[in-house]
Formats: sequence, structure tokens, C-alpha cells
Amino acid sequence: MTRRTNNMNDSDSAALSLPPVSQIGFVVRDLEQSIARYQPIFGEFVEMSPGEMDWEYRGKTEPAELKIAFGKSGDVEIELIEWVSGECPHKEFIEAGHEGMQHLRFLVDDVDAKVKEAEALGYQQIWYKRFAEGLAASYLEKEGDPLIVELFENSHG
Repeated sequence: MTRRTNNMNDSDSAALSLPPVSQIGFVVRDLEQSIARYQPIFGEFVEMSPGEMDWEYRGKTEPAELKIAFGKSGDVEIELIEWVSGECPHKEFIEAGHEGMQHLRFLVDDVDAKVKEAEALGYQQIWYKRFAEGLAASYLEKEGDPLIVELFENSHG
């Protein structure tokens, strides 16, 4: 039996000193249908529509709008994301014909420092937003690996 691995190998994880996965993100075509599909597995979801926000996306400031719902599986948050408008990784994912798991999120103390560490291992930041001091998100990709790694800083709890 052949075991499939991704490029986030044990040495990358150890080099980045990442904690356990805190969230699994799924990009879906229809948020309401996906909530109905996954509610029997993950329980109640909390929906959020933050409206259009500017993000740094592939080196440019781009507005994007997403609809989001959050559920739980034990200590792991399950995030369902429906792309509404704008340029972002979620649009790329849908336009490539995909639907399903897109990213894994890790909680970190300092997104900017951790991004620098990840870049030394071949990761590239493709989506970034600093919401406030102590609150930021970054999506990273690595050539040849379809999985996006999200680093999330939240010193506000």
C-alpha cells in the first residue's frame, strides 16, 4: 500500500514549530446547502457575512467578499467558505473546478515572523490581512502542494 503525503513534511512542521491544526477550511459552492449537508456531522454552524474587505492577494490589494460558517469537531474548527466576489484563493479554488478541503489553519503568536520562517522552507504568502494589532491571517502555498496553510494570529482570544 502506498501512502500519499503532501509537501508539509515532518521536517517542515518541526522547523516551523507549528501547534496542532486548529481549523480545517472547506471552500463550497453553496453555503446553505453545505451547512445542511454537514450539520448532521459537525452540529450547528454559526454563519458570518463580513462583507467586502481588502486583502493583500498575490502582491496587490484586492477586495473580496466571502460568506462563512463555523462548526466544530472536538477542538478543531470546521470552516465552510463560499466565494461571493473578488480575487482571492477561494475563487481560484472554485474556478479550478474544486470544492472541499482547501486549507489547514495553525494558530501562531506572530504571523509575520512565522511567514518569514515558512518562506525559508519554500512557502509563499499569497493572501494576507492584518485586521488589528495582534490579529492577522496569512495563506501560504508551496509549489507542488495543493494544500494551503493558513497562519492565524489572535492575541485577543
